[in-house]
Amino acid sequence: MDPYRTVLAFDVGTRDIGVAVGSALSGARPLQTLPAGSPDTTWAQLLREWKPALCVVGLPLKEDGSEQPMVGTARAFAERLRKLGSEVVFADERLSTREARDRFREGRRGGSQRRSGIERLDAMAAAVILETWLEQPHAAG
Repeated sequence: MDPYRTVLAFDVGTRDIGVAVGSALSGARPLQTLPAGSPDTTWAQLLREWKPALCVVGLPLKEDGSEQPMVGTARAFAERLRKLGSEVVFADERLSTREARDRFREGRRGGSQRRSGIERLDAMAAAVILETWLEQPHAAG
């Protein structure tokens, strides 16, 4: 893949979907969190705005590599993106939320856990998924 091409990554949950953006050259950064029930027009607008070369959807696997019940939700979301014209690949998202939570805690400067913090956590988890995917050999070639 061209290292300059934009990639979007998604951490799919039942309530929210975290979104991250990046490239092999720039790395990954959290972008935003959107409600999981957002209409296809919202996702289409996001895709038009960023024009990703492809989308990476986190696949929630158990520690032993078997599928969690949320895998079906992630696969259904990926299919929505495909129908909107995007190429989609899956990435193992094991430990992404834990890593994102650790990063979020390191970056916080006191204060209470508000909804906005949880939303940033979802987007941070998407960034961790994207970083992990970008570090793999297939992302560079």
